[in-house]
Amino acid sequence: MPASLSDALFWVAVACCAGAQLLILRAAFASRGSRPPAESLPPVRRAVEVVWAIVPALALALLLAATWRAMHPPTDGGPPAHDPTALSAARGGRLT
Repeated sequence: MPASLSDALFWVAVACCAGAQLLILRAAFASRGSRPPAESLPPVRRAVEVVWAIVPALALALLLAATWRAMHPPTDGGPPAHDPTALSAARGGRLT
């Protein structure tokens, strides 16, 4: 797949995930003012609900960052990690 197409698909996926996650967070943080007091969540349960909305958002951000790094490995001029002979030559010819 061409790099530009994979980058475009990645950013479309990021936009979809970010939009969905924002709606989830909005629902978790929405004021419960429209409900009668008898139907509102207790403070502890509300805190747990908010945490369970934030934790997946953070995990998703880490996953997207790792995906981006996998798609665009650093180019520091060193040998590719999958080539053991180039790695051996870079270490002075020793296999360790």
